[in-house]
Order: sequence, then structure tokens, then C-alpha cells
Amino acid sequence: MPANKYALLRYRIIDRCLTNRMRPHPSKEDLRRACEEGLYGSEGERISISTIEKDLWAMRNENELGYHAPIVYNPEHRGYEYEDPDYSITGLNLGEQDLQALRFATLTLLQFRDMPVFQQYQSAIGRIFDRVHSTAPGEGLDQHVQFEQAPQTLGTEHIALLMSGISERRVVRFTYRKFNADGRAESERCIEPYLLKEYRNRWYLIGKPEGDRAVKTFALDRMRNVVLDESRFIRDPSFHPERYFRNSIGITAGSEGVREFHWAAAPLLSHYLDSQPIHASQEPLENVKPPHPGWKCYRIQVHPTYELNQWILGFGAEVMPLGPEDWIEQLKKVHLNALQGLKNRGESS
Repeated sequence: MPANKYALLRYRIIDRCLTNRMRPHPSKEDLRRACEEGLYGSEGERISISTIEKDLWAMRNENELGYHAPIVYNPEHRGYEYEDPDYSITGLNLGEQDLQALRFATLTLLQFRDMPVFQQYQSAIGRIFDRVHSTAPGEGLDQHVQFEQAPQTLGTEHIALLMSGISERRVVRFTYRKFNADGRAESERCIEPYLLKEYRNRWYLIGKPEGDRAVKTFALDRMRNVVLDESRFIRDPSFHPERYFRNSIGITAGSEGVREFHWAAAPLLSHYLDSQPIHASQEPLENVKPPHPGWKCYRIQVHPTYELNQWILGFGAEVMPLGPEDWIEQLKKVHLNALQGLKNRGESS
């Protein structure tokens, strides 16, 4: 299995330790501390001895790495060394493609460092970024790649606490404000937290309310006074995070069961849909005649949700829903209301 990019960084740190003539024969603990400090600093994540053992094995035996490093244990000095004292993996440099992939990965990590849950790792993230990008000639990769970012992501200050509640299976309590007409109605909630999910730069908690049999979704930006309760809960064995959103678009899992939806897309949009389907179940409808020349028909099998309708409505005249009939009527009503609103605006101006 190819090594991940952090493993490649650890291999280089281990190599430096094994070729350090001033401190020869490092132990596993010496190697562990060196990797930990080199990657994360004194206040970052921890690296286990088992990780170092796997790294030593990979450096010796992993064919895809190509090192075949002659690492041996010296019982007299109770530490490790290269059997060939002139050996080093530095002569086996990462290719430019690997370096570009590593720089891209660090940019992905960098965009999260200002979130409260990652603030304790800011120094470590910055150190990894600096070390990897210091090898890049000329302009940095950030001059060529921009990630999508929200102007402000509210509610992220609750993530660390909610993660603790999920892992420790502790009940979480908070004050919750619904999105409604006046926007001021609040209620006290007691939830068994199961899963955190991000959708369109917003974070959501999926959990089971106290005394409720159904799992529900709560937006983190509408929570306040979030605390962990001392009471613990038994996780519902029927809840499977990997399955819960399998048949959904967006953050709504749906309660009406999975249905099949058909639509036709204009030529330009169909190219977009072919290259990036809106759901894993999306398939072309080969046996359905499109409403216009050059258009293409599709189907998906998902829960009927607000996010599905939002997606279809967002493309306006570039999409024509084909079924089921109640779905067509639902979308038609939204379009008619929007058209009436535009007419009223035109008459009043």
C-alpha cells in the first residue's frame, strides 16, 4: 500500500536520526519523540510506538517505497542503525508529482487551522506547511490553488465539545433556535449525539432527542449554551453513519422513503452532470425521449428532500422535471409563485 504523505515525512525524520553521528543508535522512543516534535511540536498530536514500528518495517520491506533500508537493531547499544553506515534515503528523493500532492494536502489542512477545534494545533499545522512548502521553487502552490471558503462559519466553537460527547457517549444539552418567521423561538434540547456532518460550509449534529425514537438534525450555528451532561447513553445499534445519508442529497435524510426522480437537462448542464453526478445513484435514461434536441434525461433514487428541490430549482429553465407527477406539481408551484412575485414587483415599480 502506498505510504501517505505524513508517513513519508516520518521516514525522513527517522533517516536523519539514523545518520546522526552525534547521537547514534536511537531507540524506538527516541525516534518517536523526534517524529512527534518534527511534525507537531511540543503541543501537537501524539505518535505511538506502534506507528514507529510500522514505519521501520515499511522502510525495510515496502517495495513501493523502494528504500529497502538496511535498518538493524544493535543489541550492544540498544538502538537502531543502518547496517551500511553510508546509507541514507535522501538519495531517493520524492518526485515532483509526490511533492505537489504533499503541498496540496497541506493547503487542505491549512484552511481548517482557524476553526476553534483545530486552534490547539495551529503551530503544528503551520510548521508542517512551512517545511513542505519550503522545498517549492518560485511561487507557492497557494498562488495557483484556491479553496472554497465561507465568509464566516458559525457554530464551529461547539465542535470539540460535541466530538467529546459522541466519542464518550455523553448526553449533550443546549438551547436551540429554529429558523422560523420571527427567528426568536428557542427551546431547550437534550440530545444523544451520534454524528457531526458538514454541508455547504455549515456544520450539523445528528442525534436522538431525549424520549424520541427518531434521529434528528440540528445546525450548530443555531445552538448556544452547549454543555455535556454527566449522564451516558447507549447508542442506537440501528444507526449507521455510513448509511444514514446514503440515499440523500444534502443534510436531510428524509422520512418518506426512497423514490425515483426523473429530469431532463439542457446540453451544457448535461456535460456538467456527466462529469459530476449529483448523487451516486444518478443514471442516464436512455429509453426516454428528451423534451428538446440535445437535451439528456437522468434519474436518481433518493429521499424527497428540500435540498433536492433546491438543486433542481437552482438551474431554472436548464432543467425540466419529468416525474413523479406530484414532484413536478410541487416544483411548478414554486416557479409560479416566483414568477408572480416578479410580476408584482414590475407592476409596483
